[in-house]
Amino acid sequence: MISVASVNFRPEDLADLRESVRGPVLEPGAEGYEEECATFNLICALRPAVVVGATDASDVRAAVRFAVRHGLPVAVKSAAHQVVSSAEGGLLISTRRMRGIVVDAPERLVRVEAGVRWNDVLPRTAEFGLAPLVGSAPGVGVVGYTLGGGQSPLLGRSLGYAADHVRRLTMVTADGELREVTPRTEPDLFWAVLGGKGNFGVVTEIEFEVFPVSRFYGGCVYFPGEHLAEVLSAWRAWLPTVGEDMTSSVAVQRLPDLPVLPEPLRGAFVVSLRIGYLGSAADGADLIAPLRAAAPALIDLVGEKPFSAIGEIHMDPVDPMPYCDRSACLTEFSEETERALVELVGPESGCTLANVEIRALGGAFDREPAVPNAVSSRGLPYVVFGFAVGAPGQEEALRAGLAKVVDGLSPWAAGRNMVNFLSPDEATDAEGVREVYGPERFERLTAVKKQYDPTNVFRFNHNVLPA
Repeated sequence: MISVASVNFRPEDLADLRESVRGPVLEPGAEGYEEECATFNLICALRPAVVVGATDASDVRAAVRFAVRHGLPVAVKSAAHQVVSSAEGGLLISTRRMRGIVVDAPERLVRVEAGVRWNDVLPRTAEFGLAPLVGSAPGVGVVGYTLGGGQSPLLGRSLGYAADHVRRLTMVTADGELREVTPRTEPDLFWAVLGGKGNFGVVTEIEFEVFPVSRFYGGCVYFPGEHLAEVLSAWRAWLPTVGEDMTSSVAVQRLPDLPVLPEPLRGAFVVSLRIGYLGSAADGADLIAPLRAAAPALIDLVGEKPFSAIGEIHMDPVDPMPYCDRSACLTEFSEETERALVELVGPESGCTLANVEIRALGGAFDREPAVPNAVSSRGLPYVVFGFAVGAPGQEEALRAGLAKVVDGLSPWAAGRNMVNFLSPDEATDAEGVREVYGPERFERLTAVKKQYDPTNVFRFNHNVLPA
């Protein structure tokens, strides 16, 4: 017998697994193990007993069947932007080799495999003047983002969540079967997996709609942080005046002193106004004029851009870093909420968080899609997301800073929340997960879980327990 991260295998067990898959099978200490387990959040390390680098759906099936046969829970990793468990004692399926993309321009459909990221898709769809419901960070994986709902900073208020436009999935469930999941073939599973994230199996391929959008007007305007109150007040008054073709958010940032940042932003305390508008540049400039007038800008990067530049709306970090994060959806953003936010993160607050952002939702985010799904945040007007950056070992202090902000906004917190924003602490709180979905939606999810994963094989996530 050999011991692999506290899990015992016979040498012939792993030999059989290696013979049944085309991709690598890696144990702790093996060359390539660390690379296969690498995450975007350097605090959240993955330490599975064994990793399978899947190359296709048959590799995924073999890995799941091996895990079930040996009593191992299963984790899945693509870009690893959202890791909520170390996967210790489990089997990790890495999908980064599964990079197939098919664009059906006449039908306005895209089909991608499990390891594809949005920045792989954008140049392909741009060739045809088409746009997917990509989020603020194009470096994330398509599948994980979409299964968590998928909130676009440009198309979402007019088209809804990315999950609302999925036509078909293929996935491997806990019985090792590869299923084609559509509203017709597997209606309950289709409903649950779109919003239920990875609780029900390993999605190997996903097909979704894209839309005839090739450009937008948007980007960031950065103001000095001491003008936070003026910017928030102007933004709050302005929001009811704009239509669903305008998406916006405000972030309070304490930026690092790095050469990659332009000089006015290095080491600066700033307020970042994020704008994504589908109308003309002239109309967009007129619409955001009251916001530009709220305070003197440090740098204004809003302008006409190709859709492929959607990442310039938020300018999210692209390199891995150590951080902790928290989030909450709000039922309102009133004058009182605004004052509380200024007190919590403003210039006199003592706050040291790297980023606290409030996003305005509404519009199509509130509407049920033609085929309903389990997305948890429908009908909530705002989401706040914060993250604190620090070295491993500083987690306690980072979490304390986040708790002060999130708890300070609790009078306006909804309970339900965006699954894609759940932190490891939030995702491992069983009662908290129930609250995120709301009781009715959660009970239905547990029933689907019991049908497709009765022994909770897929539990390294914001876990929904089988009913």
